[in-house]
Amino acid sequence: MEEKQNNYSTDSESRLQAIIDTAIDGIITIDNRGVVETMNPAAARIFGYDPEEIIGQNIKVLMPEPDKSLHDVYIDNYHRTGIGQIIGIGREVLGKKKDGTIFPFLLSISEVRLHEKQIFTGIVHDITELKKTEAALRESENKFNSIIQTAVDGIITIDTRGLIEMVNPSAQKLFGYEEHELIGRNISMLMPEPDSSQHDAYMERYHRTREPRIIGIGREVSGLRKDGTVFPFFLSISEVQLADRKVYTGFVHDITHQKVSEERLRRYAAELERSNRELQDFAYVSSHDLQEPLRKIQAFGDRLKTKEYDKLSDQGKDYVDRMLNAASRMQNLINDLLDFSRVTSKSKAFVKVKLDKILSEVLSDLEVTIEQTGAVIERSPLPTIEGEPTQMRQLFQNLISNAIKFRKEGVTPVVRISSRNVQLHAHLTSTPGDEMVEITIEDNGIGFDEKYLDRIFNIFQRLEGQKYEGSGIGLAVCRKIAVRHGGDITAKSTPGEGTRFIITLAKKHLQE
Repeated sequence: MEEKQNNYSTDSESRLQAIIDTAIDGIITIDNRGVVETMNPAAARIFGYDPEEIIGQNIKVLMPEPDKSLHDVYIDNYHRTGIGQIIGIGREVLGKKKDGTIFPFLLSISEVRLHEKQIFTGIVHDITELKKTEAALRESENKFNSIIQTAVDGIITIDTRGLIEMVNPSAQKLFGYEEHELIGRNISMLMPEPDSSQHDAYMERYHRTREPRIIGIGREVSGLRKDGTVFPFFLSISEVQLADRKVYTGFVHDITHQKVSEERLRRYAAELERSNRELQDFAYVSSHDLQEPLRKIQAFGDRLKTKEYDKLSDQGKDYVDRMLNAASRMQNLINDLLDFSRVTSKSKAFVKVKLDKILSEVLSDLEVTIEQTGAVIERSPLPTIEGEPTQMRQLFQNLISNAIKFRKEGVTPVVRISSRNVQLHAHLTSTPGDEMVEITIEDNGIGFDEKYLDRIFNIFQRLEGQKYEGSGIGLAVCRKIAVRHGGDITAKSTPGEGTRFIITLAKKHLQE
């Protein structure tokens, strides 16, 4: 019987020793003076020692200062008063490894009395990784809070009842409230009617049907400030499932300036359309009204020249010739005015236009003029853009004709045509108008003084008087075409050294 008890005792001790040796946490026992009696493999691994290096030494060798110096005092206080700071309580402390590294661990100590001997058993749970995780989590939370607090857009979080839980400074500023005035209040206070009264019903319907109106979609809505003013903003809402509940986070992007600009642009466009229509009507009606009396002047002038010319004095003949020349110029002006009025925003729809092909066709049309003047045309490849082919042809024809017309006497006219791609704003290419093509048409002709730059693109403006043929309307047409194609035209010039016209055209356009 006694032998069975001894065997049972031996088995229990072996089992207990196996548990201690294989435990993940460190287990250390010390006597009542603090001298280490046992140290399991986990404890040895945690502190970086072999057990033999620690057993027999005071436990304070595993402590950094000031705990190391205070440990003996702490044990004396416990023996004297029975009040422990860790024994029977447990807490987070710092340990010192063999290599001097300081690390955090959770220490729980129990007091054990064996045959009138007092020992203390400490369980060491290394929390280094836990502390790192906690620190990373705190850093992440701090970053997240920092982003929310410094965000330009307003951020508001509400619970499923619509009560405000969090509101960042931007949202407070947008709506004109202090934080304490909003927390715990219903989000409907920030809405004008009828949205304010309908919001609770909207949330109830969403919870019942899961059919969103804004959540996960986003749309333009109106907000109500503390001072009673209403302003437009774009609201996007995300649904967030926390561990035990659901919240909704709304992102508020103020679009007041955008909407004001859109309205100004709408009114300006409407006014411009009305003005253009009136101008076109005026030009068309005026031109047609002028045609009839002009035809009479030309008809009677032709009769005078064919039937009565010989009866006229030399001065009379001169008068008739000058009258017919003036009538002819007037006819050309009327035709040009009609051409100008036809370059409108209601022309043909834009299509893909190969500018290289357009240029080749224009040069073919100008072949006789080019041969007669001995002009040299130097060209580099031009891109394909969206545009109106007829107007592109008109643009090139006017500018190249001008380059040849305003040549210097005794000098072979040279016209250089080139292009390059232009991006108005870095990294923006998604919207029509972001990408432009810049076309340069440069000549070595007579040039002009750049102080007249604003004048040359105005209708009927001519800098060279009667020396060169034309009505002074060609460059006005060019500007109108360039503007209609989302760009503009300008020029660089020096008298006697030639002119460089720079035309910008958008590569893509809004669908009309």
